Amino acid sequence: MAISVADEASPEPPMIRTEGLTKRFGDFTAAADITFTVARGEIFGLIGANGAGKSTLVKMLTTLLPPSAGTATVAGFDIVRQAAEVRRHIGYVPQLLSADGSLTGYENMLLSARLYATPRRERELRIREALEALGLSDAADRLVQHYSGGMIRRLEIAQSMLHRPALLFMDEPTVGLDPLARDAVWEHTRDLRQTHGMTLLITTHYLDEADQLCDRIAIMRQGRIAAIGTPAALKATVGPTATLDDVLSRLNATQTEVEGGYSDARRERLTALKHG
Repeated sequence: MAISVADEASPEPPMIRTEGLTKRFGDFTAAADITFTVARGEIFGLIGANGAGKSTLVKMLTTLLPPSAGTATVAGFDIVRQAAEVRRHIGYVPQLLSADGSLTGYENMLLSARLYATPRRERELRIREALEALGLSDAADRLVQHYSGGMIRRLEIAQSMLHRPALLFMDEPTVGLDPLARDAVWEHTRDLRQTHGMTLLITTHYLDEADQLCDRIAIMRQGRIAAIGTPAALKATVGPTATLDDVLSRLNATQTEVEGGYSDARRERLTALKHG
């Protein structure tokens, strides 16, 4: 099954546009012929199993990995020829812990302000505004090692906002958090779009999150986009009461079996896990 919902016409150029974006590691293709757009102000989700190619795609779009083929623009800039401009216009919240537990929340923010080359005269105001926006003002002077998991995630989001990016990439932002902390992160994420008009691209394994939060979703399988559309449109292809789990089950059931022996399957899975 392949699902494709056409993008609505927009007077503004998309925040992300890819054409045939591909990444190979030797004989293994981690991302193949990826073509899609993300509109300005949209919350766009990427879902799929580990090794589906989500992380590889995000790394290419954030200029951390050069593509093997195809093209992409982010915030209007080419990810290869204008990589520095791309980085100036995006924020990135990685899946792995990035805040320093031996520093206070404010000290982490100050370090990020310096890394993002935030003008010295604006640092204090931007730090205070970002901490307040993410509900961390009262904890600014506490060591991060004493923060809860949800607080740490909100601090990392606040750090990524300091240079006021047009586009924020969030890789598994609520992994390992309890339901209340997850809800708090998503509440602040919605506020980012409403307050700043920010575009967000999010990867997640929580299908309920993707369903409730994202305007559109791309489902990745084996390095390709297997389906793309609004949550409602994707579910409608299965049935009136279907969930995104049902959509994934349908995709799995109709996937053509790939020939190859045990050693081939083992090698492909190890390579996929290594490269995302």
